[in-house]
Amino acid sequence: MKIELQDLNHRYDVEVLRELTFALEGYKSIAIIGVSGSGKSTLLRILSGLERPTSGSVRVNDHDVSNPAYRKSVGFVFQSHNLFPHLTLLENITLVLEKTRGHTKKEARDQACRFLTMLHLGDQVHKLPRNVSGGQAQRGAIARALSVGPEVIFLDEPTSALDPVLTYEVLNSIKELRELGMEFVLVSHVMTFVRDFADYVVFMNAGEIGEHGPPSILDNPQTEGLKDFMAKVP
Repeated sequence: MKIELQDLNHRYDVEVLRELTFALEGYKSIAIIGVSGSGKSTLLRILSGLERPTSGSVRVNDHDVSNPAYRKSVGFVFQSHNLFPHLTLLENITLVLEKTRGHTKKEARDQACRFLTMLHLGDQVHKLPRNVSGGQAQRGAIARALSVGPEVIFLDEPTSALDPVLTYEVLNSIKELRELGMEFVLVSHVMTFVRDFADYVVFMNAGEIGEHGPPSILDNPQTEGLKDFMAKVP
């Protein structure tokens, strides 16, 4: 994966990201960590093309993320599964493929079943989101993100609303996808998973990149910000 940020700024009512200039290449699983309000989820949304920065430029795998075509090359998984509640897991995927990718009904169904089975949901395809567990619904959302054939999958704290057992289910599925060669950018507060999953870590601190490097930086922080963060997380 290749990420390039140049003079990136973003603000809502207050400044959220400040003067980020950063380049990274050659990693497949990147984790963004930090306390609430540090700018990590905002950075993820900008990298995925869901939001446009106030100023500055962003490129992912040589794509300008402000180009509308870029959004079709990525998948995004939200904190809450964000599935349509009135559609089955299968229909949540086929609808996207038919309406946004031009698949026939058969093509969409075959593609949906393939990824739902890959995420261990082959026996849940005809159930509504409310009739499956939170972990299963979140895996359904991951299957939907995968179904569009993305270059990169962005995940915004995909286990934040789940209990420990369901968290394990979802994180284990993500690890299986990494082994298939998928590229990920992940925001997570589960440091045990970040250590095991990521091959590069970006620590956000008050809207800036406070520290970055391989997962070993979590065990040997060089900045006071990361030291303080690691002292407060499990």
